Amino acid sequence: MEVLWLTQEEVKSVMDMPSDMQVVERAFRQHGLGKVQMPPKSYLYYTAYNGDLRTMPAYLEEEDITGVKIVNVHPGNPPLGLPTVMALIVLISPKTGEPIAIMDGTYLTDIRTGAAGGIAAKYLARKDSKVIGMVGAGIQARSQLEALSEVFKPELVKVTSRTKESCEKFIRDSADIVSCEVHYEEKIEKVCDCDILVTTTPTRKPIVKAQWIKEGTHINAIGADAVGKEELDPELIIRSKIVVDDMVQALHSGEVNVPLSKHYISENDIHAQLGEVIVGLKPGRTSEDEITIFDSTGLAIQDVASAHLVYQRALSKGLGKYVKMF
Repeated sequence: MEVLWLTQEEVKSVMDMPSDMQVVERAFRQHGLGKVQMPPKSYLYYTAYNGDLRTMPAYLEEEDITGVKIVNVHPGNPPLGLPTVMALIVLISPKTGEPIAIMDGTYLTDIRTGAAGGIAAKYLARKDSKVIGMVGAGIQARSQLEALSEVFKPELVKVTSRTKESCEKFIRDSADIVSCEVHYEEKIEKVCDCDILVTTTPTRKPIVKAQWIKEGTHINAIGADAVGKEELDPELIIRSKIVVDDMVQALHSGEVNVPLSKHYISENDIHAQLGEVIVGLKPGRTSEDEITIFDSTGLAIQDVASAHLVYQRALSKGLGKYVKMF
């Protein structure tokens, strides 16, 4: 039996943000209708190395596609010349259980996470949003901005990070994404004066204070994706409409996990899952003044849907090589 093997460069050559946003939104729609199987991420923690490994299986029943992603997060990797996040995705035949494709999932993870942020803002941010604030200036910040620029026409982007150098690189890279001014701010407070705020940091202590956020702001909280991580002041969580990507996963490892564990909020304070908003089971933004938060943990359905898109395009272009497995 042979399996199609796709490298990162081959994955990159067939992925684009607009197409991925379409397949990811469709995956969220199926999630909202209860037509997916997706157990929560399972974690292995390597405390001696400040890293973890996650496995993420999913089955999208309507489209009959299934697979699993294996992904690490090791913040200490960059000085070693390795990415913080590396991933591998295996697509499986639901009919026989045989693997049909194995592909790099690192770039795919960046794109599908950005896609989810863009889709969330489409349903939760004010339609006239023009100013975007970025807390964090890494690879995921770029993907988030790319997705947002598919939905909105930003007139100003403000960015801050731990180092000015990373912000300067982000500003240079953003020239390919937006035509507006992208401005560096030293203080997070100034970045928070915006219409859409995106946080993409690995912090375990809140860095965005409630008093900095004006009414009507939408926040994509992307960084908290494991137990103990949080980027937002609990007081901000309390006064906002919270939409999670998946309830079970968010309770364990999303932005809400610490406020829940400390009893600032309860599960009942979470308004909806994004898929429920997309299919109309629950409302999204209902006023110009409310603060909305999308708590993104990253779902296996996003990975499988995106990987299937890559697989189909690779087949049509004759990309990859077949490897004998059994």
